[in-house]
Amino acid sequence: MLFDRRKFIRLTSNGIILPLMGPINPFISSGKYGEITLTEEALRIHREALVLDGHNDMPGKILDKGLNSSPGFSLNEAQPQLHTDIPRLRKGGVDAQVWVAYVSPGYMRTGGGNLNCIEQIKLIHSLVNSHSDDLELATTAGEITAIAGRGKIAALVGVEGGHAIENSIRNLEHYYELGARYMTLTHNETTDWADAGYDRPRHGGLSSFGEKVVKAMNKMGMLVDVSHSSDDTVRDVLRVSKAPVIASHSSVKAICPSRRNLTNELIKGIAGTGGMVGVNFFPIFLHPEGGKIEQDYIDFSMALRSRNLTPEQFREEMDAWEKQQPPMPQCYVGHLVDHIDHIVNVAGIDHVGLGSDYDGITYGPVQMPDVSGFPYVTQELLNRGYSTGDIKKILGGNFIRVLTEAEKS
Repeated sequence: MLFDRRKFIRLTSNGIILPLMGPINPFISSGKYGEITLTEEALRIHREALVLDGHNDMPGKILDKGLNSSPGFSLNEAQPQLHTDIPRLRKGGVDAQVWVAYVSPGYMRTGGGNLNCIEQIKLIHSLVNSHSDDLELATTAGEITAIAGRGKIAALVGVEGGHAIENSIRNLEHYYELGARYMTLTHNETTDWADAGYDRPRHGGLSSFGEKVVKAMNKMGMLVDVSHSSDDTVRDVLRVSKAPVIASHSSVKAICPSRRNLTNELIKGIAGTGGMVGVNFFPIFLHPEGGKIEQDYIDFSMALRSRNLTPEQFREEMDAWEKQQPPMPQCYVGHLVDHIDHIVNVAGIDHVGLGSDYDGITYGPVQMPDVSGFPYVTQELLNRGYSTGDIKKILGGNFIRVLTEAEKS
């Protein structure tokens, strides 16, 4: 089965079935690039750099699997059901991690999104407190660098899905008080005030309330994150925001024409605010054929939905279709760094970073199955001639600069 439909949502406006977590099988055929050998020079640069991953969905994954209620659960132990644990973060040289409270769009229909968001933020606090030898909460750029300097991993809080605020600026302010320093305005479904990239537009971008949300985030010093948003929503954010804008976990549409990826116009616009794009590590958003694979799936699932099949019939039809699809091309670290190269060429070295989306995707490129694989990015950047200073910007320096600027607004 190509896609795990337990992780899918049905977009109520047009019936599209879309992956929240992505394919469950790795790309299996040979590809353009190959595996990378780590060198001591790359490892030295990686150790010297402040390595910051701007997007990881571990809290929701822990709750979904009930791991937090399992006796003896600890991130100090190997967690094979997750992409993330402390030993692998250490192996990957990660100095700072943004953990996001991902709130499913389904809460827009059932209610309870705000409570779910708070539950996840409190889980992040609890995990930090129970792993205090390794983790420490950071709410400012200065705290990130200080915590990393003490040899700990700085834990930051983000929110994914603006519908979580339930149309209340006070709820948004509460997230900030609990430590959240960015919010992704939408996920895959359009909200009451912002259009999503995968869904049918209702507002032509941001509504008037959506503009109030952006202005409130600017005032607080909370970064506005446009990953998952429609192009028109991004344009409206770029017009309204007086602080740097980020796309915490997006990639380049010119390379991979996924609906989730950003056009050159929008990449330049984000850079124009002083912001940055954190490249997503999911192969379907990286490999040039990913957009076609995504679109073929969407087209077939929409055709099935028009036939009013039962859920069982739908699964049977999709399973049969997926078995007939050709193998997907291998995705290597080189494909990921192609996106970094492109953003550097379009917007400049100061406007790109890393937003892995681990524990929100099912796998990464070859040699990067989890958070232990970050040194391979450093090696590939070094192989392509990036200077030590520029590599350090990409690995985390740019995020620190952007957060510092947002704190001043």
